[in-house]
Amino acid sequence: MEKKLNVINAGRLSYLDALDLQLKTQKERQENKIEDTIIFVEHPPVLTTGRRDQSHNIFVNPDEVGAELVQTNRGGEVTYHGPGQLVGYVILDLDVYKKGIKSFVFDLEEVFIQLLKEEYSIDSGRDDKHRGAWVNDAKVTAIGLAVNKGITMHGFAFNINTDLSHFKWIVPCGIADKAVTSLEKLTGAALDMDLVQAQVLKHFKRVFNY
Repeated sequence: MEKKLNVINAGRLSYLDALDLQLKTQKERQENKIEDTIIFVEHPPVLTTGRRDQSHNIFVNPDEVGAELVQTNRGGEVTYHGPGQLVGYVILDLDVYKKGIKSFVFDLEEVFIQLLKEEYSIDSGRDDKHRGAWVNDAKVTAIGLAVNKGITMHGFAFNINTDLSHFKWIVPCGIADKAVTSLEKLTGAALDMDLVQAQVLKHFKRVFNY
């Protein structure tokens, strides 16, 4: 039977409002009221941490730079979300997916590896130690996940027209010796966010067989 995917275009939302939407959607998926779902959102500037203390990886007072600071239940260390970055929250039933969490992360990375190659002729790949999609030693897509009762949440953050100077506020994902890049920097031009979102959805559906 063909798998169906529910798509929510949430627009610009605060991180906490988007978190509430994620939790509500995850509960509905746990209760089998909805199909697997991807939530597309763009956040105002926000620093998010995983479950571990990250004060040593944050170099600014968030209030002074106009950013929120939010601790989450995902894995990983501190990261930045902000305008020009496409965030995708993936609410997926791992039993239906029929593969483990490592394969899930691999497939999420594959979405962006295929997209960058096919849509922009950019070669990218994986890093042996760090999750995400990388162009040489620069991360273009970050990945962070949590699972509750077999249903995933959180997902990916794809730098499209992101202000890369904001990543200097932190040690991104705790990785001090590598850079962060964006599609705008890689192509030399600002991109239409709706167009890129459509490309992400196309490749997500292909890789995950929706």
